[in-house]
Amino acid sequence: MTKYIFITGGVVSSLGKGIIGASLGKLLRARGFSVAIQKFDPYINVDPGTMSPFQHGEVFVTDDGAETDLDLGHYERFIDTNFSQISNVTSGSVYQTVIQKERRGDYLGATVQVIPHITNEIKSRLVKAQKHFKPDFQIIEIGGTIGDIEGLPFIESIRQFKTEVGIGNAINIHCTLLPYLPTSGELKTKPSQHSVNVLRSYGLQPEILVCRTSKPIPKTEKDKLALFCSVSKEAVIECRDMKSIYEVPLALEEQNFADVVLKLLQVPERKADLDGWRELVDKINHPKGNVKIAIAGKYTKLSDAYISVVESIKHAGYADNVKTEIKWINSEECLDGGKCKELLADVDGVIVPGGFGIRGIEGKLNVIKYARENNIPFLGICLGMQCAVIEYARNVAGLKGANSTEFDENAQYPVIDLMIEQKNIKGYGGTMRLGAYDCHLKKGTKAHEVYGANKISERHRHRYEVNTDYIEQLKKAGLVFSGMSPDGMLSEIVELPDLDWFVACQFHPEFKSRPERPHPLFKGLIDAVIKQKSTKS
Repeated sequence: MTKYIFITGGVVSSLGKGIIGASLGKLLRARGFSVAIQKFDPYINVDPGTMSPFQHGEVFVTDDGAETDLDLGHYERFIDTNFSQISNVTSGSVYQTVIQKERRGDYLGATVQVIPHITNEIKSRLVKAQKHFKPDFQIIEIGGTIGDIEGLPFIESIRQFKTEVGIGNAINIHCTLLPYLPTSGELKTKPSQHSVNVLRSYGLQPEILVCRTSKPIPKTEKDKLALFCSVSKEAVIECRDMKSIYEVPLALEEQNFADVVLKLLQVPERKADLDGWRELVDKINHPKGNVKIAIAGKYTKLSDAYISVVESIKHAGYADNVKTEIKWINSEECLDGGKCKELLADVDGVIVPGGFGIRGIEGKLNVIKYARENNIPFLGICLGMQCAVIEYARNVAGLKGANSTEFDENAQYPVIDLMIEQKNIKGYGGTMRLGAYDCHLKKGTKAHEVYGANKISERHRHRYEVNTDYIEQLKKAGLVFSGMSPDGMLSEIVELPDLDWFVACQFHPEFKSRPERPHPLFKGLIDAVIKQKSTKS
């Protein structure tokens, strides 16, 4: 029987419930159990696909084309499992389904209410995921904090579900903050006590407390939390700030976190195999070199907007035993060529990631031009590839008016154009080319070399594509199309073979990178950077 673990949060948001859930998943996987994770987000958006990255950070895309919360990226990276559409549930999707059922008459004239109709729909998403993944453990993170009005139907659903499956089959882990007051030199437990009291008022008693803290928690404070929150002393878990998120599973393992979970869920203990993870953390903490990679985009004020890109750079660095420093460059500051040169003067590699809209585009083109002309290892992703094609068309292929119809509908040379299947689509939510698609690689290219395969599958999120009318002209000018869709109509990867590393892809490779298995394109970039640095030295 599947065991259920619900993770709630209190006191403040951004406590790291996603990392805690992913870390627990890692610890259970290390014991040989199968694990599925779901994120329940109380916001009314059907999915985060239409939300600004400044509002909600990155949109993570699954193989089956779901636009999901960025926490699913952490889940996949830590647990090394691919999740799906049913792994992300929002209030918007729940209410949309219930309203559709009401309009069809599925409720046979009943008055549709939060209880039981909304809560039943939420519980059905739990059951659907269980039937799909058939895991030993199903971890469900509830977004937001206890007391949020929009989260109440989810909390009530958990209360009902725990009662239905019975004692020993479901537990609630509650994450809280223990603030440190420098003036008194104390960690304060009262906010956590109040948070648990609010949770209890909704009918939920947490079995485990995970306390986020900047300082070690004294035994007296742990005992106080256990007493006033009605949990066992061993179930008060300290989660201190770490230098790397990949250290968190090991810190939790030292406190027997997973063993406490197994005991509460009446599952026999198993020994964990974390040797590979310990080697990874050792590399993270003891790098033998460092590289600086620039990320040139327009959402640089919020690093969460590019969180999978950042983690993918780190993964490649870990494999090469180097520390990767990120230099954030706002592409709008690169409109002037001199300023662009100044900003890129101290970097070893450049990434232009995905995005939408015309703002900052000319700056991105300047960044790409400088990287190309100065042989700085470069990786373009999605919009970054489109910009690479535009820059090459303008400055090498002689197509001076080259542009994307996304930015100029009357472009003289529309080298990037709306995909044919996108031309008659109305609306924005979930309407792009989304999810995993196959790509055939050209032998003898850098892409083929780093992948070591003739056919790959990668995840997409875009509406625009390289215009096939210009491919031959671009090829004659020296641009190599090293990856194409199986029917040969869509350009997936382009590269310049005479440079150390100038590769751009239409898909999002960052969604498939793992800490212990970096993505080939990011690994290729870091390898090229290290090789260049060793040659120069």
